[in-house]
Formats: sequence, C-alpha cells, structure tokens
Amino acid sequence: MLKSLALRLFWRELRQGQLLLILFAISLAVLAVTGLARVSERLQVAISGEAAKFTAADRVVDSPQPLSTELLTRIDAIGLERANSVLFNSMAWSGDAFQLVTVRAVGNSYPLKGEIELADGPTQTLPEAGTLWYEGRLAGLIGQSESLELGDRQFKLTKEIKRLPDAGFNPFASSPVVLMGLDDVASTGIVGPGSRVTYLYQFSGDSARLAELDELLKAELTSSQRLRDVKSGDSPIASAVARAERFLLLASLLGIALACAAIGIAAQRYCQRHYDVVAMFKTFGASAKEIRTLFALHLSLVTAFGVLVGILGGLGLDAVIARFLPHELTVYEAPLLRPVLLGVLTGSISALMFSAYPLLRLLAIPPLRVLQRELTGRSAGVWLHAALSLSAMALLGYAYSRSWQLTGAVVLGALLLGLILFALGFVMIRLGHGAGLKTTNPLQLALAGLRRRAAQNSVQLVGFSTALVLLLTIFALRQDLLEDWQQQLPEGAPNFFLVNISPEDEAPMADFLAENHIERTDIYPVIRGRLSAINGEALISERQAEEGASGRVGIGRELNMTWRDSLPPNNRLIAGEFDNAADGVSVETKVAERLGLKLGDRLSFVIDNQTLDVRVTSLREVRWETMQPNFFMIFSKEALAPFAYTSMLSFHLEEAKRPLVVSLIKQFPTVSVIDVGAMVAQLRSIVSQVSLALGVVLALVIASSSLVLWAQTEAGMSVRRRELAVLRTFGAGGRLLRLATTLEFAVLGAVAGIVAVVVTEAVLYLLKTWVFELGVNWHLQWWLQAPLLGAALVAVLGYWRCRELLSQSCLSLLRTET
Repeated sequence: MLKSLALRLFWRELRQGQLLLILFAISLAVLAVTGLARVSERLQVAISGEAAKFTAADRVVDSPQPLSTELLTRIDAIGLERANSVLFNSMAWSGDAFQLVTVRAVGNSYPLKGEIELADGPTQTLPEAGTLWYEGRLAGLIGQSESLELGDRQFKLTKEIKRLPDAGFNPFASSPVVLMGLDDVASTGIVGPGSRVTYLYQFSGDSARLAELDELLKAELTSSQRLRDVKSGDSPIASAVARAERFLLLASLLGIALACAAIGIAAQRYCQRHYDVVAMFKTFGASAKEIRTLFALHLSLVTAFGVLVGILGGLGLDAVIARFLPHELTVYEAPLLRPVLLGVLTGSISALMFSAYPLLRLLAIPPLRVLQRELTGRSAGVWLHAALSLSAMALLGYAYSRSWQLTGAVVLGALLLGLILFALGFVMIRLGHGAGLKTTNPLQLALAGLRRRAAQNSVQLVGFSTALVLLLTIFALRQDLLEDWQQQLPEGAPNFFLVNISPEDEAPMADFLAENHIERTDIYPVIRGRLSAINGEALISERQAEEGASGRVGIGRELNMTWRDSLPPNNRLIAGEFDNAADGVSVETKVAERLGLKLGDRLSFVIDNQTLDVRVTSLREVRWETMQPNFFMIFSKEALAPFAYTSMLSFHLEEAKRPLVVSLIKQFPTVSVIDVGAMVAQLRSIVSQVSLALGVVLALVIASSSLVLWAQTEAGMSVRRRELAVLRTFGAGGRLLRLATTLEFAVLGAVAGIVAVVVTEAVLYLLKTWVFELGVNWHLQWWLQAPLLGAALVAVLGYWRCRELLSQSCLSLLRTET
C-alpha cells in the first residue's frame, strides 16, 4: 500500500510541477558531473595518447640486463603490443675518420606510437638488414660517406634521421645516433657478456591492460630497472600532461561540489513543500514508521528519475562537445562506465546525505501545523547536516580522484564557505527581526526584503557562492597553467644546441652568431665528474648495494657539471647563498634530498683522475621541464679551473636562416649541432591540445554554473509571490517592485562575489602548494570584479525569473499562491 501511495504521490506532484526544483537540481547535478567526467576522461585519454608519442609507447622498461623469458611470457599473456630494442655506445669508423656513436637497434614493431621523422619526411618503415639510418650531424663529423663500420661489420648508410619519436631532450648527448635492425646486432660482435647495454622494452595497449602491467612490474623489477611513461621524469611534456590531468580531475571534483550544493538546496525546498502533507498524515493517524517509509520511497523515485535524466543529458552533452573537438582528440576511445557510475553515485549519495537533515525536520512536523502553519517542529542538529554534507563530498571526491590533496582542498574550501555563510546567515537573521514591508523607495524595500527573508537568502547564497567559487577557481588555474607552459616554450625558444665547443672557439662562435643576428643563451662550461664521497664516506652504486655491499648509495654515473658567477635562469635559491666560494658547490634540491645532503656537507668528486673536495653552500630548485641547459652541481670558476672543459650554448634560428647551420658546421667542424626544432614543434602541439582541453572544460563549467545560478533563483519563489501580493495590495507600483527585486538580487550577488573571492583565494593557495606546484599570487582585482560580476549575473537571473510575477495583478498573485 505504501509503495502504491508513494508512486501515486510522485506522479501527481510530477504532473503538477511540484517536483521540478529537486528533479532539476538532481538532473543538473548528475548532468554536470557525468558530462564533466566524460569530457575530462576523453580529453585525458586523448592527451596522454598524443603525449605517448614522445616515448613511442604507453610504457617503457629500461634495464641493464635482458628481462627473463618467464617474465616476458607473463607480460605477453596480458595482451599488450611489445617492441624490443637495445641501446649502446660504440666507436664507428669510415676510412680514416673515427667517431663515437649511440647505436639504437630496434625490433620490427618499433615504434608503437608516433613516427620516425627522416630528412625526406615521416616513415613507418625501418632500416633493412645491413643498413644504418644516421643522424644528420654524423656526416659533419666523418665526412660524406656511404658506409660505416661498426665492430666486425660494415653497414651502408641509407637515410638521414631528423628525429626519433622517443629521442627525448638531452643536450649533453654529444654522440650522434644511428638506427639499425635488432637482428644485425649479433653480427657486429660488439654486445657480449659484461657489455654496457641498455635493454628497452616498450608496451602499448588499453588502460586496463596497462594497469595490470604496472602491478606486475612493480613487484618484479629490481632497483636498477625502471618502468616509465610519458608522465615520468622532468621533461616539458611530462609536466604539461601531469598538470593537465590534475586540472581535469579538479574540474570534475568542483562539478561534484556544485552538484552537492544544488541538491542540498533543492532537498531543503522539497521537504518544506511537504510540511503540510506530513501534518495531515499524522492528523489522520499515520505512524512515524509509515511516514518514513513513504517519503523514503518517494525520495528514491525522485532521485532515480533525476539520475536517469541527468545521465542521458551528460552523455548527450559529451556527444555534442566531441563533434567540435579536433580529430586527433576524438580518435581515442574514452571509458564510459566510470563517468556513468560517478553520476549515479553523485546523484544517489548527495540526495541521501543532503536530504537527511531536511527529512529529520520534515518527520518532526507536529499534527497541529494543520491549524498553525508557522509550526515547523523541532530542529535536528545543524552539525549533523554539515557532517553528512562534507562526508558526501569527500567520499565522492576521493572515489573519483584518488587524491587526498585534491579532495582535501575542495572539502576545506567547502568548509570555509559554510562557516562564512553560517556567520552571514546569523547576522542577517538578527538584522531581520522586526523588518517590515517598507515601501518608501526601491533600495529600502530591497534591504527590508533581504533582512526579512534572511534564512531563505542564506540558502540561496550557498548556490550563488559555490557557482562563483567554481568559476573563479577554474579560470584562475587555467590562466596560471597556460602562462606557466608559455614560459617553458615562449616564442623564440631555443631550437638548436651547440655542444663540444672548445675554449678557443668560444669567442669566434659568439662573433659568428652576433654577425648573423642570432640571439643565444649564455655559454655554459661542461665538465664531467663522479661524486665519490660524502663527508668522507665512500659511495657505492645501486648494483653494489643489491649485491650486498654496505655503504651509502651514490648517483652511480658521471655528472655534467658547470661553473657560473650568478644563479642560472629557471633556478630558484631554496637555502644557503650562491656566493661563488672557491670551495663551494650549489646542489639541485632533488639530488640533495635523494642523497640526504644539507648545507655544510663535504663532497668529494673525481674529475680527470683528480679529487676535488668542496662543501655544499646552497640548494637550488631547478625547472627541468624548460628547454634550457640545467645542472645538478654548479661550482665556482676557481674550483674547476684546473680541469679541461668544453662548452655549450643554445639559440633560436628562424626557418629562413637555417642554411646558416651548414656554414656554422663548416667553420666549426668539431662542434656538435643538435636540432631540437621538431621536438619544440611537437611540444607546442601537445600544449596547444592541452590548452584547448582546458578551454572546453572552462566553457562546460561556466555553463553548469550558470544553470545552478538560475536554479537557485527558484528557491523562495512562493514566499516572493505572497509578498508581492501584499505589496500590490498596499499600492506598490510595478516600477518600484521591479527595481526593488533587481536590487535585492544584485546585493545577494555582490555578497556572494565577496564570499567567493575569500574562499577561492584559500582554495587556490591549497591547490597551488599541494597539487600543482605553482607560485602563489593574490588577485586583488577580484575584490572589485567578483562582486560586480556576481551582482550583474544574479540580478539578471533573478529579474528574469521574477518577471512573470512582477507583471501579474494582485488578484492573479493571490489565486496562484501555492
């Protein structure tokens, strides 16, 4: 019987339009969350897929020894594509010319992602047996030759490589690359037991299989083996992709917060509309259990209907947006189940948690309300409502993002917003005591209305402020991220690096570039050395530690080091002083953390079989993602003066001046020229796609926030209808009421704007320091812009929503009063 009654009540109220507010709120919430999550997932998959071309695969394992046959068999059983290759250095010669080269021997399936760029265009083919493809600068080092000897075999040089998809960015890699087939390695006789070879295993597949691979390899790989993807390391693309993914996750989390606010307000209105119904049921003898069951079923039907409409709307929104995205972002298939489940969970959990407090008040309505409508029963503790609301938001946020930092920032922002609005509501209610219907002028009437409806206005402020916080947060973070990426790759970013510049060539090289009006960076001396001891304690390698040796683990390879008189660009001093002390060294912070270094520690380096002892005088934070030379260790010139060195610099060369590279090579034949123009162009392409994705999400958030702002103007419409009827009765004119209503909503919007600025600045501080690692800056202009924006938006929406009521006569208002 209760099920039948709940269903009849649902259909009756649905037809009469009494459920429109809560249905719209739930549908809008689920639509916003599902749509944002679906679009974010689509963009995230697409951006990761495009960025994976930088590693030629989704996952890469590099190892100093081959992976076991058993492990490879288990990996192949997962169902991923695999490409094998080896990487090693070797001397090569052509006639009387000798040159150290980096040999990349690849299997038939290389590359899994991206393309090999040759001088005559991109290709999907590989070198034939007995042939080598070579980096262009090799010809400048050994002369124009048609063949090259490697080990025991002679190879034919056939095609010039412009760029390998996974070449990466390493300006210190002075030896040119040659590409050969993996099957030709054995015939060279170079690789044998004890050879220094890096084995590369590249994998590609869908996200589920890649997750399975990650779990398997985390348990099987040793400390000398490394699993990486495009987000690993400190490359420009790694930073851009990681931050873009966090931004897209944040957009979905803020969508959840928006949904929670909309549903919470609608649930309160839903319960208020049923106060009289509950009073009548109790008057006719219904028990508390029957009423609880009835409204639980009724609210479940409302929630289910709203969730269904919202999911369909969210998927429809995603389909529409997908039609306007570039083709390269739509070819990737994004998961469907996760956004749908998130939408269902958001609608269901929010409706349950945010309805608990209003339902408790609803069930406490006394039967006497039938005669005295001002009775609302006892009120359950507000703390319960706050606890349930924040719990719902935290649960949904963490379930989606799997990040306590992101979730914590959003929840703390919601808590701060709640505290501010609670204080404002208390003040407004205190000021509202004794406020009447003063009709002398529009402003006085508007302020009287704000004080009189303090409780309802507090509820509306929740929606208005939440929407504005969402808008300001997304807008500010998008701008900061775009500015950060533009600083990494500004117009005129270096596209050529010169390495192995001898000291006697430094001045002529600088003159050559100046004569041809080519802007360059500073010249950096480069000296290679190995860190051998810390505070007198000798260091061991990771492999020695694995074999059971005791001691402090060091870096395990030679470092490129330099000297400078001043702090390099894109470096920030964290501790100590960059004072050029003769016995001092400045250390990069991550290396210092890894080695456990602190200011004053003594370091010993071996350079050219000589020992150099220095002390740590400063720690630097380095932005490795910039296309600039960076160093772990920076010394004073006096400290490195006894050692031989070569130098490096970088410059930007316009396309029209590219023939100058040939002249440079002829004039400085010992200098290695590294062209990174193709990489810079590809990086800009990825950043452009990321920027587009951020713009799409911003537009979607603006649309969702606007809908929520519009929905919040519905709250309190019945009270406004009654008040307008009374004011009409007392002779208030249409112009007075229109101005007063507009001013009332404008004041609400301005207050919401001020609150939004306070909360947004706090949330941005948490996000930038906890999540995005961006510099914190305050937005003073918001204190003027946000209140004006809030006042304008809310005033327009409020007036538009009330325009029908304002045009009605007193009699019409009384007849339609609900």
